[in-house]
Amino acid sequence: LEQITERLSGSESHSRLNGFVQWYLRCLDSRPVITKSITAAIIFGAADVTSQKLSHSILDPPATSSSDESTDQQLQWDAFRTARMAAAGLLLSGPTLHLWFTRIARVIPGTDVPRVLLKIAAGQVLFAPVFNSVFFSANAALQGENREQIVARLRRDLLPTLISGACYWPICDFITFRYVPVRLQVLTSNTAAFFWTIYVTYKASLAPAAAPELQDSQEH
Repeated sequence: LEQITERLSGSESHSRLNGFVQWYLRCLDSRPVITKSITAAIIFGAADVTSQKLSHSILDPPATSSSDESTDQQLQWDAFRTARMAAAGLLLSGPTLHLWFTRIARVIPGTDVPRVLLKIAAGQVLFAPVFNSVFFSANAALQGENREQIVARLRRDLLPTLISGACYWPICDFITFRYVPVRLQVLTSNTAAFFWTIYVTYKASLAPAAAPELQDSQEH
């Protein structure tokens, strides 16, 4: 009886999962941009929560203190930061990745290795610099940074981010372009982006970079 119950339970779980997948695929077909944007928002938000937890536990471990209040402050979750990142997924990542994967499939059709490598190169040269520049700029503006601070942040963070991305994304993009259907490529990319976004949200939430004028005045 226990074995029968376990089998029935497993069958029900599999049926529910299969039903969810089928529902999601129907949403992709009927409302592709909205579905991909909401998916990206969920992934970006979850990645930022994970990034904050890692930052508190690894990068900024709580100081040894008898005061519970100081520890609570260090472990406090920044909900507004998570909301900013979720908005970036909803309004920026989802729509732009939909357009990018759709257009690149038309401009460079096929899944053979030379064409896949060409798509990857196009992503690194064309898409990544523009997307990361807009992402860092919009996030900085929402944090109240002025134009000089945004430019200084881009000078400090953009190139290291692009270099790190060039080590991570070509592998993910090769799998995506080579083996994944176009309508599921944004989902695959956003899934890979979960781990990447943990890093990017940390970079985007660093303290503002000093503007060149401020640095010059400090030197003198």
